[in-house]
Amino acid sequence: MKNIILLEMKKNMIDSYVDLFINTFTKEPWNDVYESREQVVDFFNNHFGNNYFTGYAAMLGDKVVALSVGFKKPWINGTEYYIDEFCVSYEMQGSGIGSWFIREIEEDIEKKGMNAIILNTEAGYPAQKFYEKNGFNVIDGLVILAK
Repeated sequence: MKNIILLEMKKNMIDSYVDLFINTFTKEPWNDVYESREQVVDFFNNHFGNNYFTGYAAMLGDKVVALSVGFKKPWINGTEYYIDEFCVSYEMQGSGIGSWFIREIEEDIEKKGMNAIILNTEAGYPAQKFYEKNGFNVIDGLVILAK
C-alpha cells in the first residue's frame, strides 16, 4: 500500500495504540465498553512485559492505522505467531489496509523463524470473513473454552 509502512510496536507509542484500540473496538460490531482508558493501557503494558511479545503497527505518516498485538507461541511444529488483538482504524476499514498488513506480518514472522499465524475471532463477525479472505481456515473440531 502506498505510503503505509510496517513497524514493530514500541512502548513509547502506547498512547497512539490505545487511542486506535479504543476508537475501533467501541464501535460496531464490537461495541466494547472499558472501565477506563487505564484498563486498556494496562492491557498493552502487560503485553509489552511479556518476553514473547510480538506486535506490529501499520503507519500512515505519523498516524497508527492498524495494530496486531500478539506473541510468539511455542508449538510442537515450531514457533507460531498468536494474534491476540488485530484492528484497523475504523475509518480505514474496507480500504485494503488490513489485507496488506496481514501479508506484511506474514513476511516478517517468516524472516524471524515463525511458521504459522493463529488467532481466534467471534463466529459470524466481519472479522471472520476478513481472515478467511486472507487465507485463514476455521479448524474443525477446535473449541475455545473459558472459566
